[in-house]
Amino acid sequence: MENLRQRKLTGEDGSPTHIPKSKKTSQSRGSGKMQRCFCILTVFVVISTFAIGSYFDVLPWSAYTHATNALDRVAFMLGLQKHSYAVIIDAGSTGSRVLAFTFHESIIDRNLKLDHELFVQVKPGLSAFADNPKQGAKKIEELLERAKEVIPSSELKNAPLAMKATAGLRLLPVEKAEGLLEEVRQLFKASPFMTNENSVSIMDGADEGLFSWFTVNFLLDRFGGDPEQTMAALDLGGGSTQITFAPTDQVTLKETNPEFLHHISAFHHNLTVYTKSYLGLGLMAARKEILSVGNPKDAKTLKSECINPIIKTEWTYAGVTYTVMGPEKPAYKEIKADRNVKEKYPVVRFDECLKIINTYVNNKVDKPKELNRKTVSAFSYYYDRATEYGLIDPFTGGVVTVRDFLHAANKTCDTPNADQPFMCLDLTFISVILQQGFGLSLDKSLHLFKQVDGHEISWALGAAFHILQNGL
Repeated sequence: MENLRQRKLTGEDGSPTHIPKSKKTSQSRGSGKMQRCFCILTVFVVISTFAIGSYFDVLPWSAYTHATNALDRVAFMLGLQKHSYAVIIDAGSTGSRVLAFTFHESIIDRNLKLDHELFVQVKPGLSAFADNPKQGAKKIEELLERAKEVIPSSELKNAPLAMKATAGLRLLPVEKAEGLLEEVRQLFKASPFMTNENSVSIMDGADEGLFSWFTVNFLLDRFGGDPEQTMAALDLGGGSTQITFAPTDQVTLKETNPEFLHHISAFHHNLTVYTKSYLGLGLMAARKEILSVGNPKDAKTLKSECINPIIKTEWTYAGVTYTVMGPEKPAYKEIKADRNVKEKYPVVRFDECLKIINTYVNNKVDKPKELNRKTVSAFSYYYDRATEYGLIDPFTGGVVTVRDFLHAANKTCDTPNADQPFMCLDLTFISVILQQGFGLSLDKSLHLFKQVDGHEISWALGAAFHILQNGL
């Protein structure tokens, strides 16, 4: 998408006399030769670059990659292209993050390439400052200061800045959400970045799903000519969850409500993408509802079948702090310590917890049958809980099945662990949302990612790409 005198004197006897060249003359001639060589090299690079670019235009779409190559770097050094920047604030339900991206337009295939990325986060999320919006804006200002450090000062005015709030603000009363947004708008107006009236907003759940799906497939170089090459994306946030994929089955296309099908253009190809966002089915929002089952309305002490009886802990959600405990009538499991002694230890009644979560999830989520035939990527809290339990390597990620999550949930609920008081509930919810919610089979593999090539799996990259191409 983006586009490199020889002087001869005569002596007294008439014979030619060669005068030694001065140092300055020698340097001048040497400099001239170097300039000519440089010009020839530049012309060669430019011609070669455009020739290769033309060649890439006829290659399969999958030949494109997101990364910078050697020829792009040479073209940049020759001044044939320049960097562009975008700054995105992800105001999530559990934390706020700044992602400052550096791109360039490849002279080879004219697509945007990702060079660098800054990722910094602060906690709690912006929604936690619902009653103190000025303090919330100060947290965002901290993130902007970090972004200024990685973008040349001369380019700040050309770098678009956007903050998009997700489920945390969607769940707030309108007046409180608007109070937070207005404080951030005033902050943005005073900043040196490129902003306008669209720079601060609450993001639609469908956009969150689409941008996340784009990020995954962009970083994994899955944008081939065939939509089957793209991966489905499952994003589990704190307040909402999204499912997004490019359907190719005519049954899916015909039977799906048109509001969940989006026609997009990506790298000169048109695609139809299914995405659906479920507010309230993010991990933290679901945890709150599950813990509340069987307790009085507005109770601050929550006793739950999904919490081990040894647990008594405090947990803050949406600005309210709760005391969380196991059920009034605890369950115990006996084991033989030796021939004559039996020991009892407290456990979660897994079947009871599973029943509560199934009731909460049932009839809230579509089950697109085609999803089982897709290669599926999962990230955010899917990745975090799998890492914390030990299902995958925390640095490289990995592949697990839905059954792995179910077994992990069952085992965790059967093991007292005060250090991870919510792991039983969280893993059980994840196994239910995958199987009962999205209709995935127990043997379905999930590719769990946090980063690809050092870049965060985040909707922010998709949003930055969209803004650079379409404006704020």
